[in-house]
Amino acid sequence: MTHAELTILVIDENAIRASIIEEGLREAGHSHVTIVHSVQGIARTIETLSPDVIIIDLENPNRDMLEHLFQLSRSISRPIAMFVDRADTQSIAAAVEAGVSAYIVDGLKKERVKPILDMAVIRFRAFEKLQRELAEARNALEDRKVIERAKGILMKLRGLSEEEAFALMRQTAMNEKKKLAEIAQSVVTAAGLLM
Repeated sequence: MTHAELTILVIDENAIRASIIEEGLREAGHSHVTIVHSVQGIARTIETLSPDVIIIDLENPNRDMLEHLFQLSRSISRPIAMFVDRADTQSIAAAVEAGVSAYIVDGLKKERVKPILDMAVIRFRAFEKLQRELAEARNALEDRKVIERAKGILMKLRGLSEEEAFALMRQTAMNEKKKLAEIAQSVVTAAGLLM
């Protein structure tokens, strides 16, 4: 996907500030830009538009509005760049925790929009990759635990060595065209019913 094909949603209650962002995006070659001037019903707008990137610009964000937007960013899994005029440490920490990819305090200038947008996308992709790798590592660990338990069960019930128990499960997995962990889970589940 080239950057020009990105669908960008800009949420900005201030029309002048919104036009600064829009101009910066258009100068950077982004043509699929939608501007929304209210955060009301924003979840529905995001669902309908399905933007690739979201830019939120808030002059004077209050705690409730920030919390609402942070909850939103946790649930939509998209790169989000947020411009605010001022912020306290708590707000910045909450933004990072919520997965806001770029949180810019007092830095709205049209020539900064493109690099900030690019950074938000890159940071979001890096974070997503880490999340995926973490999930894969957790799954692999869970699979290994189940396989070890199943081996122990087969060794005990069938009087097999560790190698024989593993070979039996592997052969069964190949015969049934299933993953080794699925076969192991079946053994553990069956043993739970029988013992």
